[in-house]
Amino acid sequence: MTATADAPLPSVLALGPVLPVVVLDGGADPAEAVPLARALVAGGLRAVEITLRTTGALEAVRRVAAEVPRAVVGAGTVLAPEQAAAARDAGARFLVSPGWTDRLLVAAREAGVPLLPGVSTASEVMALLERGVTEMKFFPARAAGGPAYLKALASPLPRARFCPTGGIGPDSAADYLALPNVCCVGGSWMLPPEAVRARDWGRIERLAREAARLGAGAGTGAPASADAGGTGDAGGGDVSAGGRCR
Repeated sequence: MTATADAPLPSVLALGPVLPVVVLDGGADPAEAVPLARALVAGGLRAVEITLRTTGALEAVRRVAAEVPRAVVGAGTVLAPEQAAAARDAGARFLVSPGWTDRLLVAAREAGVPLLPGVSTASEVMALLERGVTEMKFFPARAAGGPAYLKALASPLPRARFCPTGGIGPDSAADYLALPNVCCVGGSWMLPPEAVRARDWGRIERLAREAARLGAGAGTGAPASADAGGTGDAGGGDVSAGGRCR
C-alpha cells in the first residue's frame, strides 16, 4: 500500500525495516532536512522521523512534507499533548514518543495521527494493550535489555509489536529484526553527523540503501491474531497492518 496525503497510513511499523531518526543540530537550517530526506528516500527508506528536540524541527517536518512527496514524515520525541496537533498541522503522518501518558494517547487520537508510544517494561506493554494499542517503541532498546528482553516478551505478550530504538546500529539491527515481535528498528547510523554537516547526501543514500536491505530474510513480525495489528483507537488514525507486520 502506498502512503499518500489522501490515503490512510499503513501500520507505522510496516513502513520499512528501518526507521531513520533525524536529530537536527540546534542551529541547523530546517531546509537542510529536505535534501537529507530525499537521500533517505532514494536509498529505500521512505519513513523519516524528525525529532522535536530543536526549535526548527516542526519547520523541518513542514518542509519535508511539502517538498519530498515520496517521504512519509513523522515527528519524534513527542512529549506533550499539544505537540500532537502541531505536528499534524505541520504535515506529520505519524508520531513517536519515548514514553506515553493517557493524555498523550487521547491527543494523538483526537489529532487523527498514529502514535508509536515508548515502553521499556512488561507492565507498560500490558497497560497499552489494555488501551487497545499493540504497536510500540521499545526504548532505550540496548539499555533496557536488547534482543534478549524482547524475545522474552514474545511468549507472554504475543499481541505486542515493537520498533526497538536506542543504541542500535548496523551490527545489532539484524538481531532485533530476527525476532517475531519486531517489525522494524529505529536508528540514526545512516546519518553520520560528519556526513550531515558536509551535506554528503550521496553517502547518506548509500548507507540508507544498506539499511533498507536489513529486512530481507528477517523475522516476519506476524501478529498472533487477525486483530493484533495496528495501534487501535487509543493510537489514533486509520492504521492497517502490512509488510513485516502482516
